Amino acid sequence: MDHVNGSTVTEFVLLGLAQSLGLQLFLFLFLLLFFLAVILGNLFIVFTVIFDPHLHSPMYILLANLSLIDLGLSSTTVPRTISDIFTDYKVISFHNCMIQMFFIHVMGGVEMLLLIVMAYDRYTAICKPLHYLIIMNPKMCVTLVAAAWIIGIIHAVSQFLFIINLSFCGPNNLGSFYCDFPRVIKLACMDTDRLEFVVTANSGFISLATFILLIVSYIFILLTVRQHSSNDLSKAFFTLSAHIAVVVLFFTPCMVLYVWPFPTKSLDKFFAIVDFVITPVLNPTIYTLRNKDMKLAMRRLSQQVFNSMEMT
Repeated sequence: MDHVNGSTVTEFVLLGLAQSLGLQLFLFLFLLLFFLAVILGNLFIVFTVIFDPHLHSPMYILLANLSLIDLGLSSTTVPRTISDIFTDYKVISFHNCMIQMFFIHVMGGVEMLLLIVMAYDRYTAICKPLHYLIIMNPKMCVTLVAAAWIIGIIHAVSQFLFIINLSFCGPNNLGSFYCDFPRVIKLACMDTDRLEFVVTANSGFISLATFILLIVSYIFILLTVRQHSSNDLSKAFFTLSAHIAVVVLFFTPCMVLYVWPFPTKSLDKFFAIVDFVITPVLNPTIYTLRNKDMKLAMRRLSQQVFNSMEMT
């Protein structure tokens, strides 16, 4: 790739998360424990939805897809960050940097669209309950999930095609612990003002617009429920509060990192950790702890696993 675009840079230097040994040890344990929680929590949700026939409905199919995306998003950066904590000279090859950026934006783009689909699913279930099974039929659910993946990939490719053709001749210090479009563009050996605007518009403004759209949709749902029955308002708010929490957790870092693409290093680290570590852990926690059907299904699956282990 570096020969194709004429780049002389073969690797990028990454920023360390901490300098002192004590803080490095704390971050190592913190990231390792949270990443294990991301893997176990999200895979448990996926397997529960797959193997429990009671959960073969649009809401849980969407939740399983969200868990897969969270697992994928966390896996793009966290394993490498953990392995680099105690390394003095942190570098990533040109090719691996490009791959990391691509998958970050694929997973991020799909998650944005999937959250919109989940909001539409809740709108249909709460505001049009009699028509829910007709509107959100299995074919429609699969179509919406497939559309989210296709558009998410297009979102990533549309930016990646610009980056891959840039020439890099030094310096090669990213100033961050992972690769991302705004950081890499700054290192190109050419005027990239227009390209920076395109990336900001593509990721930043889309994040902001999607966030506003989702919050407005949730407010609309609550107002609709209030008009029909004030007694159902608290139940609807309880259901939607989990979705709102996920939306705020996911989009706040995105908006800061892309609308204001060069925050201070401490803010950059904090918001990146929230997006890649904290949110993928909290998503399954928020949805499972507030859902009786999911908790019952997880207990059934756990019991089946324990019974099969005892039999062997």
